[in-house]
Amino acid sequence: MMPEEKLDLNARVAVATEAARNVGRAALTFRESSSSTALQIEDKGQQDFVTVADKRAEASIRAAVIANFPSDGFMGEEGGGERSGQALWVVDPIDGTTNFIRGYRHWGVSIAVVADNNVQIGVVYDAAFDKVYSAVRGNGSFKDGQPIRASPLTDPLKGLAILGHSRRTDFGEYQRLGRRLYDVGIDYRRMGAAAIDLVRVADGIADLYYEQHLFGWDMLAGALIAHEAGAQVLIPALDQALTEGGPVIAVAAGMSSMIGFLREAAGPLYSV
Repeated sequence: MMPEEKLDLNARVAVATEAARNVGRAALTFRESSSSTALQIEDKGQQDFVTVADKRAEASIRAAVIANFPSDGFMGEEGGGERSGQALWVVDPIDGTTNFIRGYRHWGVSIAVVADNNVQIGVVYDAAFDKVYSAVRGNGSFKDGQPIRASPLTDPLKGLAILGHSRRTDFGEYQRLGRRLYDVGIDYRRMGAAAIDLVRVADGIADLYYEQHLFGWDMLAGALIAHEAGAQVLIPALDQALTEGGPVIAVAAGMSSMIGFLREAAGPLYSV
């Protein structure tokens, strides 16, 4: 049997970066020039929506993968897919769809590439700043090609956290965690787009991010980018992340003392 060909991660991150930027900009243009009716909003659940822009974006990314890496697998939030091939692309075409619908520019495009039981590539388009964040495992994190690092802050009284919450989890636990952060002096926000929240930690804008449940397409790209920027990032085992999801913690090194009580709520987690 012939050995498997070594993955060309540089080629894949280039395609992912171009695809994320192109579909992100196309979605942004479409949103700013369209009425709510034109978005063709569908309910997937309570406060869980999909638009025609999500579907077009995912189809465009899938087409780019097929054109360049036809043997790779593809898993998208909207269209699903199969875990096949030497590499698996895990895609959220618009992370933060509710924000997108309402014209609040805290949303993005999330693309991860998984291989050898690890997240190897993370790419996130940030609609607020029209920037693309990217990371290849072991090579650091970048924003439009410029290196980024997580915050060096060590004083909780100056810290800023971002918390996520969905109706899949208990609201009381979210409130208790907010209270714990308040008690140690950390201010916090809830922004509504996990991939963007994670790159805010990578870029040193926030010092901590936690959400009790995310799916793989929400978390994997941003988690790798935050990890490669120097944050401590904990996620479920990869197979669980891809099949059922789970909690995510990302903490800048200077705030690592916060990991303890976050893990109390999260349960078993593993480094990215």
